[in-house]
Amino acid sequence: MKTRFSSIVKYKHSKMKEDEATLQKALARLQHAKEELERSIADLEELQAPREGNMQNFLASRSLLDAQFRLIEKNKEWVAFEKAQVEAAREELKKSMIEYEKFKYLEAEEIKTMQKALALKESKRLDELAMISFNQKEAI
Repeated sequence: MKTRFSSIVKYKHSKMKEDEATLQKALARLQHAKEELERSIADLEELQAPREGNMQNFLASRSLLDAQFRLIEKNKEWVAFEKAQVEAAREELKKSMIEYEKFKYLEAEEIKTMQKALALKESKRLDELAMISFNQKEAI
């Protein structure tokens, strides 16, 4: 049955599906950020300081280490940002689900009311037919 809430329920359902997709994308971005952080940490562990050589080699090695530390910090910030995005997407999905369930419930209640009204109307019609049939039998 179509109710006044049907179109709202349909819209809320599509909004909820969009929010689910947004959350999935945010989770994928978070996973990618975590992988990049792990990769940058692994790259740092692979860097080895020279044990001998001239000062330029030591300075170049130190520059590489500093750059790798900055990359790790940047990746940590990226992971933190993506975690915040995931949390925001979860909250938005939660709100959407609540809204959808609320209007779905209202639609179900209105359908129940409509069905009760139809049943009552049908009952009255059947009573009326029974009365007409009864009166016709008595008239004969």
